[in-house]
Amino acid sequence: MNDINNIKTAKSSVIDVLSDVLHLLNLDVDIYHNAKVCGDWRIDEHKLGATCFHIVTLGNCIMYIPDTEPVVLNEGDLVVFPRELTHHILPSKKLTGRQRHLPFSKAKSISGTGLLCGEVLFNHKGSSFLLEQFPSFFIIQNSNGENWLKFILDMIINENKSDQPASKAIINRLSELLFTYAIRQHLKDSPNDSGMLKIYNDSRLTRAIQCIHKNPERNWTLKNLAKEAGLSRTLFSENFKLVSGWTPGQYLVWWRMQIAWSLLSKGELVSQVAEKVGYQSESSFSRAFTKMFSVTAGKVRRDSTKYL
Repeated sequence: MNDINNIKTAKSSVIDVLSDVLHLLNLDVDIYHNAKVCGDWRIDEHKLGATCFHIVTLGNCIMYIPDTEPVVLNEGDLVVFPRELTHHILPSKKLTGRQRHLPFSKAKSISGTGLLCGEVLFNHKGSSFLLEQFPSFFIIQNSNGENWLKFILDMIINENKSDQPASKAIINRLSELLFTYAIRQHLKDSPNDSGMLKIYNDSRLTRAIQCIHKNPERNWTLKNLAKEAGLSRTLFSENFKLVSGWTPGQYLVWWRMQIAWSLLSKGELVSQVAEKVGYQSESSFSRAFTKMFSVTAGKVRRDSTKYL
């Protein structure tokens, strides 16, 4: 039960169900570009459909996306592509000379733009649903005065200048923080562009969601979830549907299946996983799992153990 216990970690004061989701999805960041770009340069998209981000670490540039007005990106501006689109980035002013990507420590006196670009990798099938809740791209501007953005940017810039051992590993971890903060900031700034995820901003509804997250195996009913939220059954059901677009029952099934994927991918038996997520019948669990992910629970488990 250790995996379940990790997922069900109790919160001390603030109900933080979004952390449960992000913990379960188990994200990693791979930095594929971190350099000062000099000369007559142009950077195109990394991988269409991938989850990527760019942050300007020095100077400024212009980003072009088809059917969208050009966007000027200044130092510290962060662009997130939940599913990367065709786009390209160019210098704000026309430069000459061949395009070069130089380490910051070796390009102090050369004009150019600092760009850090990363791909976010999720170790969970449920990530596709999360990413569908966001717009095609969103920008968090450094000029908005977000302290977290300045703090992480300063640390990245210092690492770029230091040229010390483990610098790449440190920047990767900082970039994970960067992406996680960006998700939270977007939910705060643009809840209406966040799909189902805006439910995590509703304090009453998250009381019920926290109960589902902590004890997915319980026989949750509309009555006892509404009681946890401090609402009548009718008001709880209506509010849940209005905010998220889902019924409480749909959310319960979705969360159970996300945990199930995580446990199966670690090699746990289908029968054990079914019990841990509240199913008395292995066959009914298997049907729900296949409906959710278009793959059988048995295959997910077999794939996880074939190389052990």
